[in-house]
Amino acid sequence: MTNFTKQRDVMFNPLHDDENQARTACQMLIDLDGIHLAENISETHLVVRYDLRYFTLADIEELLTTVGFHLDNTLLIKLKRALYRYTEDTERANLGCPDGQANCTREVFINRYQKLPHGCRDKRPDHWRDYL
Repeated sequence: MTNFTKQRDVMFNPLHDDENQARTACQMLIDLDGIHLAENISETHLVVRYDLRYFTLADIEELLTTVGFHLDNTLLIKLKRALYRYTEDTERANLGCPDGQANCTREVFINRYQKLPHGCRDKRPDHWRDYL
């Protein structure tokens, strides 16, 4: 695992119409870019491994609740969520990642380079650059 890869547990409330929420959520999440692993451990327990440059745990949980899943809201789970949210937001801020943008560190350097004055600019139109 790289420094950007996080593995977290997502717990679901067992009082839901879908008896196996973890399996259904796994099938939905596995196709998303930035999700490396989504594995249901039990009917209410999902393990997710994801790239922090694409998602945070808060993003994944918000996506799941928006679709209609019921997450576990016991006190211990709420404390873990708050801790993960704080640490992941801090890591993304230190990387220079705005919300929802992949490859954020690279984008910061590209934007800075484009704004600096230097003599490496080709003023010819795009269609003339291929004829050299």
